[in-house]
This record gives sequence, C-alpha cells and structure tokens, in this order.
Amino acid sequence: MKTFACGDVVPGCGARFTSADEDGILSQVAGHAAADHGVTDITPELVQSVRSHIHGA
Repeated sequence: MKTFACGDVVPGCGARFTSADEDGILSQVAGHAAADHGVTDITPELVQSVRSHIHGA
C-alpha cells in the first residue's frame, strides 16, 4: 500500500491519499490539485516531487 501526504509538497495542506500503487496516488492527487489548489497544469517536476514523497512498500 502506498501513501502520500499533500502537506509534504504543499505546506499546510492536510489531504492524505492511499492506493495500491503510485499511479493510483497520482490520479487522486491530480484531482485534488485541481479541485483544492487550482493546479491544472501537472508538470513533470510536480509529478517527480509527488513521487519522491510517496511512502510504502
């Protein structure tokens, strides 16, 4: 199981995500980024930052 805390990338955000794999996390985070942070341009740098903060086996 993989987990990601948005606050690791966006200070002050309390959103947390759980999925079986990184793709599931990235899908959830993309929706959250657009809905809650107004981020619709998901850059490769943002994806890498999220990936580097995903935890789990």
